[in-house]
Formats: sequence, structure tokens, C-alpha cells
Amino acid sequence: MQLNKVHSVKTIDRVAAELGETVDRLFHLAIDMEPEDGVIWVHGPNDDSVMAFSPFGIENLRKIIKMDRVKRA
Repeated sequence: MQLNKVHSVKTIDRVAAELGETVDRLFHLAIDMEPEDGVIWVHGPNDDSVMAFSPFGIENLRKIIKMDRVKRA
């Protein structure tokens, strides 16, 4: 998937709900991801910002979650 063709993203809250994970866990796992990995920061008013993922980013995040579970086992 070409990253410059992304037409929508999902917030970390939405991805956490869809994957059955906590926002805190996903944030911890995704903090080192780069835009090339499919993560972006969305900035709102009052300096609020939220992490968001493209479909490619969600795919990468699923892989990170799987690797983390194996590492923890």
C-alpha cells in the first residue's frame, strides 16, 4: 500500500476497541512507530493530539502485538 494514498485513519481509541486492547498498551507498543509504518499524530485545538493509524499501520500494529505476546510467554 502506498502511504501517500491513505484516505482515512482510525484513532488509537478506535483501534484499541476493535483489537480488544487498552489504549495505554497500544500507545506503549506503537510509540516507536514512524509515519512510514502507518502512524500519524492528529493535532486539535488547545494542543490536544491523538495517535492515529492507517490500515497499513493497523496491520503493523497487529504484528507488534503478536511479537509482544510471544516475547511475554
